[in-house]
Amino acid sequence: MFLGLAVLGVAGALFVVRRPLTMAAPTCLAARWHGCLDTFNGVVLMTLVTLPLAVLVARVPARRRRAAGVPSAWRLSLAEVGMVHGTVPFLWMTMMPGGGAGVAPARVSLVPLRDLATMGPLGIGGNLLVLAALGFFAPIRFAAVASLPRVLALGAGCSVLVETAQYVLRLDRVSSVDDVLVNATGAALAALASRRWWRTPAAGPSELPRPVPAPVG
Repeated sequence: MFLGLAVLGVAGALFVVRRPLTMAAPTCLAARWHGCLDTFNGVVLMTLVTLPLAVLVARVPARRRRAAGVPSAWRLSLAEVGMVHGTVPFLWMTMMPGGGAGVAPARVSLVPLRDLATMGPLGIGGNLLVLAALGFFAPIRFAAVASLPRVLALGAGCSVLVETAQYVLRLDRVSSVDDVLVNATGAALAALASRRWWRTPAAGPSELPRPVPAPVG
């Protein structure tokens, strides 16, 4: 079921972005990285193309865990690889410099919901996806973040780091509090989608059933 949902998600993404991917395919297939990995379409295309490789990479820790008798070996390994494979490309796109990088002054927007109206559906959808993979897979892999408030805090913290980096590096981007709000919301919504597979803490000694003393006599 876990792999089936992943396949359906990839198929849906391919259908939605098939035209932009077709435009980026010739440049990426020709190994012209300057016109591939520095464009949104190229990064999305390479992310989807390397998805089978990511699954193969997940086999290594999964086999080791199965040999060691660890339960849910494949689930944990896929969660680890999924967090990286699904998050790094979006972070790469958010760190792409604008035309005035290094020249234009750093800009900050700290008024909540002011920039939300100017994002448009595509901007809001993109911001929801930035940390969606992290929100989906982190509770599956780590019991410490297996709660909605913690996923929200994790998403907000990571988004603040990204916005701070954009400001410090002067990438000709606006460091906006609305980006943080939408990124964290995307992580939380993705976490809700994976809730049935969240990892739970191991039972402590006090949680284990105690033996009933045998009757005397």
